[in-house]
Amino acid sequence: MSDLKIEDISMVFQLPGGGAVEALKNINLDLKQGEILSVLGPSGCGKTTLLNILAGFLAATSGRITLGDHEIHGPHPERGMVFQQGALFEWMSVRRNIGFGPEMKGVPQAEIDKSVNHLLEVVGLHDFGDKMIYELSGGMQQRVALARCLANEPDVILMDEPLGALDALTREKMQGLVLKLWKETGKTIILITHSVEEALLLGERLLVMAPRPGRIHKEYNLPFAELGVNTDLRDVKKHEDFGPKREEILEMIWDMEEEIMGRTDS
Repeated sequence: MSDLKIEDISMVFQLPGGGAVEALKNINLDLKQGEILSVLGPSGCGKTTLLNILAGFLAATSGRITLGDHEIHGPHPERGMVFQQGALFEWMSVRRNIGFGPEMKGVPQAEIDKSVNHLLEVVGLHDFGDKMIYELSGGMQQRVALARCLANEPDVILMDEPLGALDALTREKMQGLVLKLWKETGKTIILITHSVEEALLLGERLLVMAPRPGRIHKEYNLPFAELGVNTDLRDVKKHEDFGPKREEILEMIWDMEEEIMGRTDS
C-alpha cells in the first residue's frame, strides 16, 4: 500500500531583500492509496506550494512526507504531475508525447507501443495518435497530458488546476474523465482547483485552506465523486446536499478573501 503521509510540513520563502514569507504552516494529512482529494482556498494560501513540495520540486523548510515505506526527496516517477497547461512537446506527435517517459526509462519499444495504444483508448484519443500537439484542441491536449502521466505508472497523480483553461462543456467532460480514470486505475489523486463546484465533484475528500500562512482550515468527506463515476455530473449537482455545501464553502472562502483584502461589511 502506497499511503501518503504529510507530517508538520511548513514552508518559509526567504526574500532577496531580506525578510521572509511563511507560505505553509504545520500541514498534516494522511491519504490512503486510491483516495481522491481536492484542495481549495483563497489566493496565496499555499495550494500550489504544497503540490510542488509533494512533487519534489520544492524542499519544505520543515516536516516530512512519506509515500509507502520511504520519505520523499525530489521528483520521482512514482508521483506524476498534470499542469494547467499540458506542458507537452509541440514538436512531437501525440503518441511520442505519451511514450516519452517510458522511452527515457529504457522500456522496450514494443511495450511502449502497447501501453500507448491502450492509453489512447482510455482517454478517447485512439484516432489521434499520429496528430501533432498543435493540431489538438485544449481539451484534447489535457487528455494527452493525463495519458502521458499514466504512462509512467505513478502511485500518485498531482493535478494543478488541470481543467482551469478549458471551456465549460469541455471542462465538464474532462471532470467525468478524471473520475473514470480514478476509479479504473486506483490511483491516488490530489487536485488543486479554484472552482468550488469542481472541488465538490472531484473530491471524496475536500480541503479548504486558510490564507497565509497556509494551513488546513476545514476538511469535508463527500459522496459526490463516487456518485459521479456512474451518474451524469449534471444530475450529481442536483443532489440535495450539493447546493448547500457549495454555498457554505463559497461563503467561507469569500470571508477569507475579504479578510485578505482588508475589507469589512458595510
